[in-house]
Amino acid sequence: MEKKKYYMTTAIAYTSGKPHIGNTYEIVLADSIARFKRFEGYDVFFQTGTDEHGQKIELKAQEAGITPKVFVDGIANQIKGIWDLMNTSYDKFVRTTDEYHEKQVQKMFKKLYEQGDIYKGHYEGMYCTPCESFFTTSQLVDGKCPDCGREVKPAKEEAYFLKLSNYTERLIEHIKANPEFIQPESRKNEMMNNFLLPGLQDLCVSRTSFKWGIPVDFDDKHVVYVWLDALSNYITGIGYDADGNHDEKFIKNWPAELHLIGKDILRFHTIYWPIMLMALDLPLPKQVFGHPWLLQGDGKMSKSKGNVIYADDLVSIFGVDAVRYFVLHEMPFDNDGVITWELLVERINSDLANTLGNLVNRTISMSNKYFGGTVNNADVKEAIDEELKALALETPKKVLAKIEKLKVADAISEIFTLFKRCNKYIDETMPWILAKEEETKARLETVLYNLIEGITIGASLLASFMPETAQKILTQLNTKQRTLEELSQYGLYPSGNKVTEKPEILFARLDLEEVLAKVEAQKEETTPVEDDGIDIEAKPEITYDDFAKLQFQVGEIIACEEVKKSKKLLCSQVKVGSQIRQIVSGIKAHYTPEQMVGKKVMVVTNLKPAKLAGILSEGMLLCAEDEQGALSLMIPEKDMPAGAEIC
Repeated sequence: MEKKKYYMTTAIAYTSGKPHIGNTYEIVLADSIARFKRFEGYDVFFQTGTDEHGQKIELKAQEAGITPKVFVDGIANQIKGIWDLMNTSYDKFVRTTDEYHEKQVQKMFKKLYEQGDIYKGHYEGMYCTPCESFFTTSQLVDGKCPDCGREVKPAKEEAYFLKLSNYTERLIEHIKANPEFIQPESRKNEMMNNFLLPGLQDLCVSRTSFKWGIPVDFDDKHVVYVWLDALSNYITGIGYDADGNHDEKFIKNWPAELHLIGKDILRFHTIYWPIMLMALDLPLPKQVFGHPWLLQGDGKMSKSKGNVIYADDLVSIFGVDAVRYFVLHEMPFDNDGVITWELLVERINSDLANTLGNLVNRTISMSNKYFGGTVNNADVKEAIDEELKALALETPKKVLAKIEKLKVADAISEIFTLFKRCNKYIDETMPWILAKEEETKARLETVLYNLIEGITIGASLLASFMPETAQKILTQLNTKQRTLEELSQYGLYPSGNKVTEKPEILFARLDLEEVLAKVEAQKEETTPVEDDGIDIEAKPEITYDDFAKLQFQVGEIIACEEVKKSKKLLCSQVKVGSQIRQIVSGIKAHYTPEQMVGKKVMVVTNLKPAKLAGILSEGMLLCAEDEQGALSLMIPEKDMPAGAEIC
């Protein structure tokens, strides 16, 4: 029988910087759902990726002195690396700079324009650069951006708009007719009461004030604004074609079963995105789930607050599965969760080291001590066994019910309830007492068999949330993960099977002071060293007339290549005004040709041409050099045209 499909996505991560643990929570949450759906037997397609256009990125790249593409390449690789570090099982990682995506966005934009859903006008309002969003004065909160709380500035520019009023009533009816479309329920009420029912303003879908975006191919002054570009990845990534020549993957998978996103971008996914889909005559996703935030202490993480925690730093101290457990278990369904170092240590010690790790270790150790590792079901039952058996059989049903409602934290709690019951069963049956008498050995065998069976059931369910840990447990028990169907039966662990001789410690208990010391050491490693400046040998004094003989201009590097047979030289083609100059520089150890292209640099333009390594050089690029000999090209603070005089 053909498997039932399940297409799910995360929001694509914005490539303005390294994602913190709050951002990383979403991919781990999505992964746990995707893994469990596969466990249920679904044919899952799990898509994630990066959002790579926009003014904020253009500005960040300028600050870094590199092209936007080079900038987003670096951040996208960093994001993908963290997703991989967290052992996430995505099927596709999309990038909005992918050629196929950009082509389809242009086609969609043109299609919507030609059918009258997009029109040209002017936008005047308050603009938030980090959120890349316009707001009316009434939408501001204390005069600041309602989404991120940052400063906004007045802006006016020519723009194209998506005519939301064409589809507003239809969307309201869809939400009313499909109560599961927006979850949790509180998010649905927020969207209806705050945005849809009061009436929508048409959505700005192009910009002219920056260039780092997908060009509107019939109006080259404009680039497609970030939300139409970013949101459409959910269909372009699986092969949507605006001309109707869809890939089989799109035909099979659309509409998505689940868009998993942060609550802060719910408006874009439950209002603008559905209207775009209606305009494209496509069915809407079945559910959009706006998960809460993971807060550091008592506030949202931000670099400006200095309270950012990164996943790779956490993993280096606690390990992947401990971090996965914490973020999944500590996040409520519809309220914000909190992460602190103290809480992390407490949870790892109590839940992972004690409840789970100690249970597995002592059960295996007792099996080895009393029966040489062989596990037999002697079937010497007592009434207390039935309570454990009943819970073991009920737990898969409870976990399944919680996952159906995306209550992942509650699902994990159900599994740990089973582990806690196993620990209580040890205290009740007291195997060490049973081991003293020969006539109670058969009862002891039954007790240990029940423990192994309970742990196997728990570990099979745990695999979606803590995959490495679950596999370690099952390997030590010398068994495999049960299927969901097999979990409806009790007693499938083979009698006579042998557990491992030396149980592995799954989670060691942690000392809070030692952990905090490691955290401080990490901070010191990543904190920039205070710049005290450096002194250099002074050159002879010159007059202004001497200085005035030199001509400095801004140049734009349009091409660059290595000079063959040279360890030091790069040859750059530099646009200065209307001219292209060839400049050879000894900076190969500090920049690759790819890093050079697109930079605006300071150039000495009236230096007498000279040959270096047999190649004519028509100027000099200015660099700064530190005490260690590291070089940095001198780059204008603001974006200046090629040829601008430096004076």
